[in-house]
Amino acid sequence: MLGPHRRHTDVPQRRFRRGVYLLPSLMTLGNLFCGYACVIYAMRGEYAVAAPFVGIAMVLDTLDGRIARLTGTTSEFGLQFDSLADIVSFGIAPAILTFSWGLTSLGNWGWAVGFVWVTAAAMRLARFNIQAGSVDKRYFVGMPSPAAATVPASTIFAYPSGFQEPIGAIPVLALVLVPAFLMVSTIKFRSFKTFDLQARRSYTVLLVIALLIAFVSAHPALALVTLSYGYMSSAFVEMIMARWHHGKAEMPQPQNVYAIRKTEERITNNE
Repeated sequence: MLGPHRRHTDVPQRRFRRGVYLLPSLMTLGNLFCGYACVIYAMRGEYAVAAPFVGIAMVLDTLDGRIARLTGTTSEFGLQFDSLADIVSFGIAPAILTFSWGLTSLGNWGWAVGFVWVTAAAMRLARFNIQAGSVDKRYFVGMPSPAAATVPASTIFAYPSGFQEPIGAIPVLALVLVPAFLMVSTIKFRSFKTFDLQARRSYTVLLVIALLIAFVSAHPALALVTLSYGYMSSAFVEMIMARWHHGKAEMPQPQNVYAIRKTEERITNNE
């Protein structure tokens, strides 16, 4: 016999887990704090202090995901918390920083360009969340928002004086719009998530890291600009190299050309 229908109140409800994994959440919280601090110092006009917070936020954003994977503490809450922190640190904070530094003289056009940046960063983060697990982990589809945010941040750190005239602010438009469009593009940027820290490496790798640390310590502004712009242009360099190798592979080899000519000569003689 069929039993009586159960009321919807009798159906056991899904219980959500209480609490968070503290270690990766602390990294995300630090990321969020850096974005907030960047906004505060940018509003005060202390651009040399505000800009490095974007770089620190990028480091913390890298650490929280790696720590969560290494310790097995990944969670849906951590994913959502990380995305919300990223939109502050790599969306709102760079937009306000760049606007205060070099776009205020453009009036409405200045804050409109900043809004384009915020929109691009939000779209980039949303697309990353829905594509997670379905794309090649060796590459990012579009420039990742943390790396894109370091382009204006490193530039401002190297030249904190800013621009007060509309003519001088025109190059700032490219500084904002180019990384913004790269974030929502389909250009592939190299990802370092597959880099295994537990694997044995050559001693040369340690030496290269030491040289990098020395470069950042000796000339931090030049080093940060070089790294941020270098990564932004790396995708285009890789595209050019791939097309060059592809074209080279399609070119007939000398022995093949010789065989083709011999074949053509035989056909001509037979005719």
